[in-house]
Amino acid sequence: MHILIVEDEPIIAQTIADLLSTQGDTADISHHGEEGFRLARSRRYDALILDVMLPGRDGFSIASALRREGNGVPILMLTARTQVGDRVAGLDSGADYYLTKPFSSDELLACLRAITRRGEAHRENALSYGDLKLNLTACELSCGSRALRLSQRELNLMSLFLQRPEQVVSKEELIRQVWGGYTEENSVEVYISFLRKKLNHIGSRCAIRTLRTLGYRLEVGG
Repeated sequence: MHILIVEDEPIIAQTIADLLSTQGDTADISHHGEEGFRLARSRRYDALILDVMLPGRDGFSIASALRREGNGVPILMLTARTQVGDRVAGLDSGADYYLTKPFSSDELLACLRAITRRGEAHRENALSYGDLKLNLTACELSCGSRALRLSQRELNLMSLFLQRPEQVVSKEELIRQVWGGYTEENSVEVYISFLRKKLNHIGSRCAIRTLRTLGYRLEVGG
């Protein structure tokens, strides 16, 4: 599994990552709430291990924002808070399990196994908006009976738009999330052009609009 750890205490985060590696899993680590939120939105993870108290953005806010966007990644929330109200807030925000510190390695691994089993049963392998459907497993974009394959870059770009339909996404954010932070600016325009041609080819009423100085927005045309 590939797991995102958002934990502001480096020793704890690295200890969890080392523990996961003994199980054959890989992990990305973030020590900041905003960065962790961006990572969770831009990449597909099998699970998210999320601390509550984080600089920039707390774990409750991250979990609830991901759920509002339809992100169903299994979330294991970690915290030193032991009050019942805190545990209720964590679960209500969208966490699948709430584990208090200190915890044992065996308990953490057991919790991960439990929430990822549930995640496998309910994981959505497709995104949709308007008349569009994007099959993430097959890298296939379809409208009705017409479908075509996307390259990996096109898939990442289209999935970002479909996760945030009718919202403006800046060119800078696209570069950060799809290209990892660096590419020539005209590369974005080239790939937007590719996607527009494919939307036309499958006869979709959806379009990627350019908003000058602001960015791009996926919307249903008139």
